[in-house]
Amino acid sequence: MQCLFCKADNDKVINSRTTADGLSIKRRRECLGCGRRYTTYERVEENPLRVVKKDGRREMYDRKKVFNGLLKACEKRPVSTDIIENIVDEIEREIYSKFDREVNANFIGSLVMQKLRILDMVAYVRFASVYREFKDISEFIDELKPLMQGTKKKMR
Repeated sequence: MQCLFCKADNDKVINSRTTADGLSIKRRRECLGCGRRYTTYERVEENPLRVVKKDGRREMYDRKKVFNGLLKACEKRPVSTDIIENIVDEIEREIYSKFDREVNANFIGSLVMQKLRILDMVAYVRFASVYREFKDISEFIDELKPLMQGTKKKMR
C-alpha cells in the first residue's frame, strides 16, 4: 500500500478489524518510511452497479460521490466522518439489496435525504437545495415549512 504522505510503498499493518456491518475490514497502517499512520478499508468487490441519471445517461456507481455529497452537506456541522461512513454503508446495503444492475439516481438522492432529515436538519436543507434544484425562494420555503412545524411541536 502506498503511503498517503510520503508515497513510499513500504508499510506494516498495526491493527486489523471487521467493521460493524461486517462488510469490510478496517486496517491501521504505519509507513516504514516516514512513520505516519493511516487507515485503509478492504471490501468485497461487488457486481458493478450503474446509476441512471436524470438525463438518461448511465455511469458506474461511485461510493465516493455519495460520501462527498454527505460531507459537503454536513460541512461545519457536528457530524463526524464515522457517522457519514455509516450512512454511506446503510445506503449501499439498501441499494444492493434492491437492485442488481442499475439504480435510478433519484432513488439514491431520496435515501440520502431520508438519512440527513433524521441526522441534521441544516445538512438536510443544504442537500435538498442542490438535489431538488430549487428555482426560487418559494420552493425553498415550501421545503422548510414541514420541518419548521415539526420543530415547533418538539419545543412544546
